[in-house]
Amino acid sequence: MDGNGRWATRRGLPRAAGHRAGAEAVRCVVRIAPNCGITALTLYAFSSDNWSRPAAEVSMLMRLFAHHLRTETAELAAQGVKLAVIGRRDRLPHSLLTAIAAAEQSTAGGTRLELRIAVDYSGRDAIRAGQILPDVDLLIRTGGEQR
Repeated sequence: MDGNGRWATRRGLPRAAGHRAGAEAVRCVVRIAPNCGITALTLYAFSSDNWSRPAAEVSMLMRLFAHHLRTETAELAAQGVKLAVIGRRDRLPHSLLTAIAAAEQSTAGGTRLELRIAVDYSGRDAIRAGQILPDVDLLIRTGGEQR
């Protein structure tokens, strides 16, 4: 979900509008993915580097994520989506941790799509932790950057 803030800025909108638009795009992708034969989807929501953003923006992103977890979990469960949040949790606010735990528990029985959302995540951290996930088939950078 990289590039939402830049997308909004280029259009003369507040960065928060870009983050909200990105959340809507995620909703569409998650709904369509199982019908396209996709059984596992990982979305990078907040990299470890994002902590260097202004505190107000970080706080808004955490609130936005918690809000969407609370409002979308029932629909995810109904669609057969199993949600797992990967990455560090020790720096996340308590309200977000509570929303994550509830969403993961409510969707634990999902079998159509395994949705992993990477929060406070970096590839280096994953390697250090020895975390093993399936190979990535496709990586989409919504901000248009290529790395």
